Amino acid sequence: MNEYYKKRFFTIIYYLSTICIISGVFLLLPVLIGLIYREPAFEKLVKGFLLPGTAGIFLGLIGRIITKPDQLFLKDSMFICASSWVILTLLGGIPYVFLLKTSYINGCFEAMSGFTTTGITVLTGLDHMPRSILFWRALTQWIGGLGILSMFVILGFKGGASPSKLFMAESHKIKGAKPAPGIFHTAKVLWKIYIIFTLAEITLLIFLRLDLFDAVTHTFTTISTGGFSIYDSSIAYFRQAGYIHHHLIEVVIIIFMILGGMNFLTHYRILKGNLKAFFDSSEMRYFWMIILFGISFIFLRAMINTDIVSYQYNGVSASGVKAILLHIKDITFQCVSILTTTGFATRDINEAYFGAFARQIFLIFMVIGGCAGSTGGGVKVIRIAILTKLIRNRIYRIDSSRLARLPLTIDGQIIDDDEIKRVFTIFFVWILLLIAGGLITAFFSNLSGWQSFSGMFSALGNIGPCYISVREMINLHPVIKLTYITGMLAGRLEIIPILIFFNRRFFK
Repeated sequence: MNEYYKKRFFTIIYYLSTICIISGVFLLLPVLIGLIYREPAFEKLVKGFLLPGTAGIFLGLIGRIITKPDQLFLKDSMFICASSWVILTLLGGIPYVFLLKTSYINGCFEAMSGFTTTGITVLTGLDHMPRSILFWRALTQWIGGLGILSMFVILGFKGGASPSKLFMAESHKIKGAKPAPGIFHTAKVLWKIYIIFTLAEITLLIFLRLDLFDAVTHTFTTISTGGFSIYDSSIAYFRQAGYIHHHLIEVVIIIFMILGGMNFLTHYRILKGNLKAFFDSSEMRYFWMIILFGISFIFLRAMINTDIVSYQYNGVSASGVKAILLHIKDITFQCVSILTTTGFATRDINEAYFGAFARQIFLIFMVIGGCAGSTGGGVKVIRIAILTKLIRNRIYRIDSSRLARLPLTIDGQIIDDDEIKRVFTIFFVWILLLIAGGLITAFFSNLSGWQSFSGMFSALGNIGPCYISVREMINLHPVIKLTYITGMLAGRLEIIPILIFFNRRFFK
């Protein structure tokens, strides 16, 4: 190995070692939860969290001692980015094996679903699980919300261009004006906003009579648009358990799902007093229009199929205006949950209440996802806006002179050809992966074509809900689970960094 490649190799090892240290520290936190709640199986806490956490820290320290970082190239940054999430998953899957006695592939599946904020689960019996493992599930989603490498930039920043390249490799979807000069300050501002929203939702949920553990875990998985609940029935639990303010709890969660699905740079502008930021960009206008479209048309369809002035569900009954409002709330909750790729549920999307039309809308929402620069997954609203305007431009060209120049603009800014090509590349590979995942699911299972494609929709869109039940998901062939793990990672990192793994020239 010549000196050039040796330096590149050691640089990669150095940054991956830092990721090992950070992930190891996070693995130690659930041990404290286990001790606070006096979980009886301390040996399982040691094997599930303490040993892998300590091992991650030890290996990370060794890696940093024996290596020295050099100049970091963008392709190396993308490799580090993708590898970091794999390391997180391999370490993060261990607790599930020792505390729940599940297989390692199921543990890795759950960990990847957590870190990528997907929310697909292969676990049942959540209501009776140790609180340490429930906290770990929620923590993985909160960490993954803004990204582990953006956190690395905050915790391990030393200056120079390398952290900037790492941040761009993971968060290259964040475009436009930055809230502060420099990547470090940008990441710092984004995490401050993230923490402010986290504390705000925890406070509101405690005010609505949730205990501290419920408030923290559900906040972690709401603002990250992850959707892991600590109950099998998801958010419907609070209605079933007879919480007095269960309607308000659902409303609070709707609000924070929307906040998580919005661009965090938009939040920065709003917090600075620019309330026009709610509507003054094409992406935000598309975002609100898509939500209103889904709610309106699903409600209209429900008026045909359902007695809309009567409401009876989970022990709650109402009539008249109150019944209509409850129907609107249930539909709004599910539309927002799917579009922002959170995946919480107050009703099962497979039940008869949501007919074929609503399920088609949900599939479309799974593809679209949240805004760029949000914690949501999917193709992103801004890319749908770009593709829509590109189609409009082609139609205009038919009626215009061939020599007329019709640049593609978004909010008065010209979108350059490289960005358009990147949008098409991501969208095209996204479709290819969707087809491949659906075919693999159908080949290795007895699921219908509808279910097979919905599973990959869910994984690739980082959304969670799909038309495969949890019990069916648990029994899927390991090949399908590995496919979904890959899909979840590809969706979270927006395809491009994952392609490095399949590039032979990189490894040469």
